[in-house]
Amino acid sequence: MGNMATQTQFHVLAVDDSLIDRKLIERLLKTSSYQVTAVDSGSKALEFLGLNGENEDEERNSSVESVSAADEDHQVGVNLIITDYCMPGMTGYDLLRKIKQSSSFKDIPVVIMSSENIPSRINRCLEDGAEEFFLKPVKLSDVNKLRPHLMKGITTKTEMQSNSNKRKGSEEIQSPDRTRPRYNELEVV
Repeated sequence: MGNMATQTQFHVLAVDDSLIDRKLIERLLKTSSYQVTAVDSGSKALEFLGLNGENEDEERNSSVESVSAADEDHQVGVNLIITDYCMPGMTGYDLLRKIKQSSSFKDIPVVIMSSENIPSRINRCLEDGAEEFFLKPVKLSDVNKLRPHLMKGITTKTEMQSNSNKRKGSEEIQSPDRTRPRYNELEVV
């Protein structure tokens, strides 16, 4: 039973400098059966994702991409990132931009949360790739809005794999070498 749960469980990276807010979002996500990794800054989030070094970006991106492609996101395994907007050092908006500029993580949904209801800030985040913008305190009803974003990413990945498999199948069928079985260069009629 534990094995099946880990296969279908979504992994959320929660980023908030406030311990209370971080614990709240962590508890809400775990209540909704998400696996949660919580960090207290944008730079720690980038470090967790392997995007923390300016000179290492290309090298890390390519190694993370190959891991993701080979293991279907089971290594890094983040399906969604939820981050506070106002944090010292790197804001949630800065984190959003770095993630969306990354070739490895640009398709991961990012949700921004803030206690400040500033329409221009909300619009800017949504225009630059955030899936949602939640006002704090985050509620269970907000967390329930995350699943469609997670499912959209899974559906897209599954469709791409399915189309790839269909193409492989049709190539095999249309291949002239596959029309009749061959045994030691003798054609079976």
